[in-house]
Amino acid sequence: MTGKTAPPAKKPAPAAAKKKAAPAPKEEAVPKEEAAPKEEAAPKEEAAPAPATEEPPAPEHPLEQSPAPTDEPAPIATEAGAEVTSVPAEGSPAPPDESPAPAPELEKPKEEPPSCPLSLAVEEVSENSFTLTWKAPEQMGRAGLDGYVVEICKDGNSDWKAVNQEPFLSTRYTIPNLSSGDKIHVRVMAVSASGASVPATLEQPVLIREILQLPKIRMPRHLRETYIRRVGDAVNIMIPFQGKPQPEVNWTKGGQPLDTSRINIRNTARDTIFYIRQAQRGDSGKYELTVQINGAEDKATLDIQVVEPPGPPQNLKLVDVWGFNVALEWTPPADNGNSEIKGYRVQKSDKKSGKWFTVLERCTRTSCTISDLIIGNTYSFRVFSENICGLSDSAAVASGVACIEKTKTTYQPEKIPQRDMMEPPKFTQPLTDRTTTRGYSTHLFCSVRGFPQPKIIWLKNQMEIREDPKYIALIDQGVCSLEIRKPGPFDGGVYTCKAVNPLGEASVDCRLDVKGEI
Repeated sequence: MTGKTAPPAKKPAPAAAKKKAAPAPKEEAVPKEEAAPKEEAAPKEEAAPAPATEEPPAPEHPLEQSPAPTDEPAPIATEAGAEVTSVPAEGSPAPPDESPAPAPELEKPKEEPPSCPLSLAVEEVSENSFTLTWKAPEQMGRAGLDGYVVEICKDGNSDWKAVNQEPFLSTRYTIPNLSSGDKIHVRVMAVSASGASVPATLEQPVLIREILQLPKIRMPRHLRETYIRRVGDAVNIMIPFQGKPQPEVNWTKGGQPLDTSRINIRNTARDTIFYIRQAQRGDSGKYELTVQINGAEDKATLDIQVVEPPGPPQNLKLVDVWGFNVALEWTPPADNGNSEIKGYRVQKSDKKSGKWFTVLERCTRTSCTISDLIIGNTYSFRVFSENICGLSDSAAVASGVACIEKTKTTYQPEKIPQRDMMEPPKFTQPLTDRTTTRGYSTHLFCSVRGFPQPKIIWLKNQMEIREDPKYIALIDQGVCSLEIRKPGPFDGGVYTCKAVNPLGEASVDCRLDVKGEI
């Protein structure tokens, strides 16, 4: 085999050859810790290819070589990158390379692109477009998010085409100008300065067709009852509905088309607007709304009531005047203002002051009685009618006046029959036995009735107690009491209370025991 062998280690190879030479094993085995010497590049025509063997990385300081026999020649790298086989001298070991290995260059870490957008879904499909929604990716990258790119591809084709020219930051996008019946694959990528993310792709293609939806009127709650407006007010009502394709909307009143000179109707794909600039009472009634799609329909009724204040009551008159009272009667107004009459307000005015004062509010009857009038005054009366709009603009005034005159009265006292009140004495509460302690005052009580008032006499052991400072006798409203002041052992005994009047006498008694001090 021909080829130039590597020079001995004492003669260093040229610098260019050292940089481009590759490590190769020699005929004689080299320890794994040593690095293979670098070889000079050989011409291409003299190079003989040989299989390359894996070498372990060279240590920073080569160790001494221990010769080991080998039969395979070592490849030598040429300037062109080809390998040649070096032929060392027989029996001579390959000299180690004393030059240090070059330090590897550190590469700068690359910025990662953003992660994949999340929750890609179809929001709405029509006959020539569809709308996508998604959520922002979890990782935006250091450079931040520039926007999103949406790409589509027809089913059966692999040619993806971007829909938007520039990235956008919205997470909702409508793809227009599509053909009905096509199946479209779609994917969305997040884009930043560091690159594009992995695309988020829908699992199934989107079929471009309009999704049918039955018509349905969503009548607002406040319009399900009678809608009341005053005369001259504007009527502006919006009623939403749903249905696909866009429903046909029709308004009627009593089965007849609306008067477009007074009522304006404006329809959109999702609602209808009913508008009257200045409402009149003739605009009251029930309006029928119909929403149709290819024979399917939904109906709703709008009841409008236009009201105004009522007229005054009729035929107000004074029916009767007596004492301090006046009776009035009237009839309901001819015009109720297109609303139910809620009541009447009655007012009075005296001739002296000329001011009107309300005496009754929300009177629900067509008659009333007014009381507590002042004697000597002359009164006039008027009545207003009231409905949901308020009081009538004018009142009905009674043609006559009520004069409250003074009347002569003679006092006749009521005759009370005389009653015999004479009664002999009778005790209603008797005396009770008592026990007291020596030196502590005590009281005896009883109650008696009788007419004339009886005379009370107290006795001790059947002897009358006369003016003795030790005893104090009192009577109040028929209650008799005897106070015994600081009784001693000799004050014990039987005490009697006797009541005497011209019709008779009565008595009660009790026993008093006096104990010594404890």
